[in-house]
Amino acid sequence: MFTGLVEGIGKVKELSRFGEDLSITLSPLFDMPDIRTGDSISVDGVCLTVTRVNQGSFRLDVSAETLSRSTLTGIKVGDEVNLERALRVTDRLGGHLVSGHVDGVGRILKKEQKQRSWVLRFGIEENFLKYIIEKGSVAVDGISLTVNRCDDQGFEVNVIPQTGKETGILKKKVGDPVNIETDLIGKYVEKFFLKSHSPHAKKASLIDEKLLRKHGFGV
Repeated sequence: MFTGLVEGIGKVKELSRFGEDLSITLSPLFDMPDIRTGDSISVDGVCLTVTRVNQGSFRLDVSAETLSRSTLTGIKVGDEVNLERALRVTDRLGGHLVSGHVDGVGRILKKEQKQRSWVLRFGIEENFLKYIIEKGSVAVDGISLTVNRCDDQGFEVNVIPQTGKETGILKKKVGDPVNIETDLIGKYVEKFFLKSHSPHAKKASLIDEKLLRKHGFGV
């Protein structure tokens, strides 16, 4: 589990193909002294496991399933990626709960500077837009961002100077692909709600439309 607060940038040092799977060797461009084999690392928002640690670099394996759902399928040697180590129980949750299980790939539709910040608009698959709500949270390339506004075509976020400095998001251009992970809690609420209304449900869920409305959820 992650927070979406990117720690820094890593550079792709080496790529190795194993059938449909991929092995990535990364060199972090910031201090990561305690990295160990078996650790979970968010790479552009994708949760991967460290399989080998070398001096100044580490290797991660990527399955065919992960490649099919993320921008890692087009990654190249020399590319820079956002890195975040897994959340510790004692850490402050400054962003939002990010699993690192990417829903799919979106694209930058607009990139516009306003004062010191940037407004970015993203287009994603229609079936994921239902999980995007105004002032809700979304992870873009592993970055926890607040949704300014959304419609049936996409959504907009604001990128402050600090986020732009610590991540690679502002180096991307209109048309570039990004990894999108929608809010985890919203997906669970939807599943419980739909299951409670299913004619094949063995037991009615305690979560229904009446309960959600009572507690301030507009459905």
